[in-house]
Amino acid sequence: MTFLACRNMAPERRLYEPNKEDNRMSNVTTSLPNPQSSPRKRESIPQILQGFRDAARVQQSLLATVEKRCLVWLARRLPAWVKPDHLTALGFVSMILAGASYALACLWAPSLLVVNIWLAVNWFGDSLDGTLARERQCQRPRYGFYVDHMVDSLGALFVIAGLGFSGYMNWWAAAGLLLSFYLLSINAYLATYALGTFRLSYWKFSPTEIRILLALGNTVAFFRPTVRLFPTHPRFFDVSGVVAIAAMGAVLAVSVVHNTIALYRLERPECAG
Repeated sequence: MTFLACRNMAPERRLYEPNKEDNRMSNVTTSLPNPQSSPRKRESIPQILQGFRDAARVQQSLLATVEKRCLVWLARRLPAWVKPDHLTALGFVSMILAGASYALACLWAPSLLVVNIWLAVNWFGDSLDGTLARERQCQRPRYGFYVDHMVDSLGALFVIAGLGFSGYMNWWAAAGLLLSFYLLSINAYLATYALGTFRLSYWKFSPTEIRILLALGNTVAFFRPTVRLFPTHPRFFDVSGVVAIAAMGAVLAVSVVHNTIALYRLERPECAG
């Protein structure tokens, strides 16, 4: 923003003598802060980022070590024109296509197997964008954190909505699954802000392991859409959805208790009186 400095010209006494109103206006004018000397100047982007500290990443999943080596190997061999934002967009589009393929499964069952292709593409884009930024030393921690997790949230909506339209999962199970995912995500984001630690995995499971389980579930549902272990023969994805909801609920409960205790110990109440 450009500031224009105004100079006050002293009136000539030959023309008129300043009255009380002039003096009051003069006092108001001289009391305004000078943009050139004001300590609150407009902060530049580097100055704003000086007070920002990236959260520590905790990744302890089953495939974390192998996956990291694979991602670094891929990032170092990508052409220079491929940018992290391109990979983020690729991951988002693949989630939309995965949801569309689920919805198409109500008309064409092999579309369930097509979802597995989009899950692999999503892993490539969603997991590699941050690795590429770190390898090329072009991190944007706040931008990346916000955009990446908004993409994940919207992507989950498309995928689970597609499952609901597929006819392979009851809408109530799909809604419960989406709600559980969002609650667990909210817990992770709040813990990142309050504790300065961003957990990428819970109980040895990260998004990578979940993609693998989902791909296996798609294959099983294609060949055996119902579970015949029960008298009512419920749909495979209904049973899987209930199990996933229970698992995420348990993870959420344990995490909330753990985070609350940790924050209480960090900030014990010191009330006067």
